[in-house]
Amino acid sequence: MLARRASRQQGEEAGRLLYLQAVAAARKPHFYRAGGVPDTLDGRFDMICLMAALLVRRLRRTAPALAQSVFDAMFRDMDASLRELGVGDLGVPRRVGAMWQAFNGRCHAYEAALQVEDRQLLSDCLARNIWRGSPPDEATVGRLAREAIALDRALAQQSDAELIAGRVLLEAGPA
Repeated sequence: MLARRASRQQGEEAGRLLYLQAVAAARKPHFYRAGGVPDTLDGRFDMICLMAALLVRRLRRTAPALAQSVFDAMFRDMDASLRELGVGDLGVPRRVGAMWQAFNGRCHAYEAALQVEDRQLLSDCLARNIWRGSPPDEATVGRLAREAIALDRALAQQSDAELIAGRVLLEAGPA
């Protein structure tokens, strides 16, 4: 019983570490400066959703419990962030629920595009979600779609052992 509990705690810690790395990747300045992603709460949330969706997609294949741990860490963080922003106790569950629905919808949309590496479909999803249907231009959206596909490929090459240990490299070569 103690071994199972220790294993669960290790999985939760690995999920938390992976999630924090996804957040760090989502906060990279190039997304907001050259990449045209709105530097707003919504823009940052959407980039975290994209990075977490890519990570969860990879983990679901070989480590579904770890994928769940990343998801759990994400929504614990969202809950804490809302509280830090001053959202009252009664409003937090409703807002977290809306965030969960948004994340879930984005995961399904990104999955459909990434499954077949359809850059145009992914571009359409990114334009709708990150720029609320009004992207700066097609080239900007296309660059982000190419980068997301490259990240997805890079994640596929990362070893299960590294991921299970809570280490991920959310970087890809030129897209």
